[in-house]
Amino acid sequence: MIRSMTGFGTVELADNGISYAVEVRSVNHRYLKVSLKIPERLQFAENAVERTVRERLSRGSVSVTIRAQGTIDAMLSPIDQSMLQRYVDELSRASLPEGVHATLDLGAVALLPGVIHPPDFDDEQRTRMTTLLTDLTKRSLDALSNMRRDEGQALHGALIECIDALREKVDGVGERAPVVVEEYQKRLTNRVSTMMQAGGFELEADALAREVALFADRCDIAEEITRLRSHLDQFVELCARDEPTGRTLDFLAQELLREVNTVGSKSNDAQIARNVVEMKALVDRIKEQVQNVE
Repeated sequence: MIRSMTGFGTVELADNGISYAVEVRSVNHRYLKVSLKIPERLQFAENAVERTVRERLSRGSVSVTIRAQGTIDAMLSPIDQSMLQRYVDELSRASLPEGVHATLDLGAVALLPGVIHPPDFDDEQRTRMTTLLTDLTKRSLDALSNMRRDEGQALHGALIECIDALREKVDGVGERAPVVVEEYQKRLTNRVSTMMQAGGFELEADALAREVALFADRCDIAEEITRLRSHLDQFVELCARDEPTGRTLDFLAQELLREVNTVGSKSNDAQIARNVVEMKALVDRIKEQVQNVE
């Protein structure tokens, strides 16, 4: 069953006085694009978290946000007093317009680069926290995958509905195509007969047959109808697979549109032309929905 590329998942966990939250969001994208937002003190786990996402997902724009909050003892980071003083000294020497008075906010100064250093975790702590964060990421991805699967079921139903409607139109055009040639032959025969009676001349039967044969060849859409039916069958089969098929479905939708356009350009019949317009509308709906399939 196909899966949507849109989803959301979040997991929270408290460990050693620190509360962790991992949030994963995804939207449609042509390829897999992963963006991470991780606190500076936890960036040693960035590669492991991204690798976990890439192992689970194959397509979509995915954003992973990791937050950590805890007690002062657990979260306190050392302050570089000399760097803080340098910032204060430089800001104090700044010249201000006459009449302008400024207050120095040490809290804001502390956020400047180099003032606060993240805690220096040892290898064992890094390994344990990396394992914890990748586990939370996996659980968030589970929740996201469930949402993507549920939305994929809705997408599957909508796509199959369009495919069934398109197949009905294709069958109608396939049935109409031979009738178009027959009607042309009758019209041409009647027109030639009228002209021969009015002009007093005769036309060889072979000439009439050749003209009808040329018309039939110009508007022959049998191959296009066969390919359309084959593409529709393949589309349904791909939708039933339990693997990412979004790119293939996107390509197949382009092929459907190409064949429908060819039918429209070759057919010389008002009824087929109306069906072609409706077929194009259905293919456009399919293309739009396929954009969100993983």
